[in-house]
Amino acid sequence: MAAHVWRDAYRGMSTDNIKGLILALSSSLFIGASFIVKKKGLIKAGASGTRAGVGGYSYLLEPLWWVGMTTMIVGEIANFAAYAFAPAILVTPLGALSIIISAVLAYIILREKLHIFGILGCALCVVGSTTIVLHAPQERQMESVTEVWDLATEPAFVLYAVLVLMAVFMIVFCYIPIYGQTHIMCYIGVCSLVGSLSVMSVKAVGIALKLTFSGMNQMVYPQTWVFTFIVLLCVITQMNYLNKALDTFNTAVVSPIYYTMFTSLTILASVIMFKDWDGQNPTQIVTELCGFVTILAGTFLLHKTKDMVDGPTSLSGRLPKRITEEDDEDGIPLRRQDLSV
Repeated sequence: MAAHVWRDAYRGMSTDNIKGLILALSSSLFIGASFIVKKKGLIKAGASGTRAGVGGYSYLLEPLWWVGMTTMIVGEIANFAAYAFAPAILVTPLGALSIIISAVLAYIILREKLHIFGILGCALCVVGSTTIVLHAPQERQMESVTEVWDLATEPAFVLYAVLVLMAVFMIVFCYIPIYGQTHIMCYIGVCSLVGSLSVMSVKAVGIALKLTFSGMNQMVYPQTWVFTFIVLLCVITQMNYLNKALDTFNTAVVSPIYYTMFTSLTILASVIMFKDWDGQNPTQIVTELCGFVTILAGTFLLHKTKDMVDGPTSLSGRLPKRITEEDDEDGIPLRRQDLSV
């Protein structure tokens, strides 16, 4: 009976979903490995020059650091391509797999400690990811970027986008000037809200490029360039406020909270815009949500046990700036959020 269920689940995955899955897994592999290679480069550069944590830039002359940076770029390209083939509810949660790769490689190559509960956290991430993969919805077939534009301009998603922009402006102009240095949710909130819109635009641009490469030129449509402009604007905003969060708070606190909010809002935006759950029964939807919660549990457990190994973290997550900078250099971030190095 169990074999029959697994066979049906496998057969239920479309060709596009399988391509997106392979690209997402490749992205996690490259990005997870890139953190280790970059850290090795930072350590090597710091031994002969000024460390990055105290304002040095000697790592820019270290070939190993550039190898890590190139590996990260390859991973980002693979992740970008994955959104063109598979729904965001499948691609985005799989980003947590990079922390497993980072943790395992750090244990093997850098001789960093991995707590027994950290191993359990890795196992939970694998179980949750497998659950989502087996029950993910099928990718919608698009014939033109104008179809994506029609979905983006439907009343439900327009309402979501307006609410997101109102929340972002309220946080930026009303709350960050007062609470930005003491409340982690201010910076993370902006990053996550804007990030949910950026993923929808990234998916639209990815679909446009996929159709263009298949012979149906989408560059002639103004909607393609509008989505591209939105991607650039959103990514710049995310980088700005994420760097502020990393500079102000402990990475071990920022990463899991950002992953939780960003992934949750991205799934919500995808469900509203692309109607990912249409055609799925309640059992499949609940199973996907359980898989996501399992990944969250594994992510928090892995980061919490990192604190147990490296030392206690304050409840507020606030650190003196000097300590935070060193943490940014030496810590292994959760996913692709470390864009400042």
